[in-house]
Amino acid sequence: MEQVETIQVIEVKEEKHKSKSLWQHAFEALMRDRWAVASLVVIGIYAIVAFLTATGLIAADWAKEVGPSYAPPSFDHIFGTDIFGRSVLSKTLKGAEVAISVGIVTGIIAVFIGVVLGAIAGYFGGIIDEIIVWFYTTFNSIPYIMLLVAISFILGKGLGAIYLALGLTSWEGLCRVIRAEVMRHKDREYVQAAKAIGAGDMRRLFKHILPNVLHLVIINFSLQFQTAIKSEVILSYLGLGVQGRPSWGTMIDDAKLELARGVWWQLVSATVAMFIVVLAFNILGDALRDALDPKLKGKS
Repeated sequence: MEQVETIQVIEVKEEKHKSKSLWQHAFEALMRDRWAVASLVVIGIYAIVAFLTATGLIAADWAKEVGPSYAPPSFDHIFGTDIFGRSVLSKTLKGAEVAISVGIVTGIIAVFIGVVLGAIAGYFGGIIDEIIVWFYTTFNSIPYIMLLVAISFILGKGLGAIYLALGLTSWEGLCRVIRAEVMRHKDREYVQAAKAIGAGDMRRLFKHILPNVLHLVIINFSLQFQTAIKSEVILSYLGLGVQGRPSWGTMIDDAKLELARGVWWQLVSATVAMFIVVLAFNILGDALRDALDPKLKGKS
């Protein structure tokens, strides 16, 4: 009798396990990974800070003189002040707003272009596929930094130009992945079943195939986010980025001349802020990859 009950319990557990979706498995896997949870917390804090600075609830007076020029870190000025006596802490917090907005907008642009072109190429094949493959191969053959700087020169300075420059140069990898996955899915039974009941090409592609490759889009978005943050810092450091507002790139650019005077706190503040959020996105990206695509677990 006890053996029968044990078998029934095992069968119930197995049935529950089978009924779980990919997203439920992924969520449970992430919650078991303490580093992934810690990364989510860090990213959440940065997002909250970015929202509060965007709404003016904190760091709204970042341009205000709060102390003497180049005051070192102290209880009055935790991260010190810059050459104009402005709080480096406020500038660092304001820089988080720029970083998060760049990551979100750039990721959306890159995902849209990569998914649409990759899905069309993989599904229709033929001459359409050849044209798109030639396009992203040509795009990818140009050194990334050179292409990014060239587009930034054309679009001009400012945050809007950064959004477009980064978004227009970051879609090739996702396009290649989506193309391959769509080619793998388009002849499967569920797609053929949709075709048999009269579903058109666009319906089969966007309603049936793409939801089954959405996990790859999420993984790519998390990795693209931290790449966009680093690229924005590079552009701002080169003088092609944000104008009239703090960003971690402009802070690092200002600090290169300050180091000769022993003023290190602006460089350290911007670098540490960038390091923490980029590290968090890297850890989260790896955790998402392992949770959503178990075939890649343990692979770099």
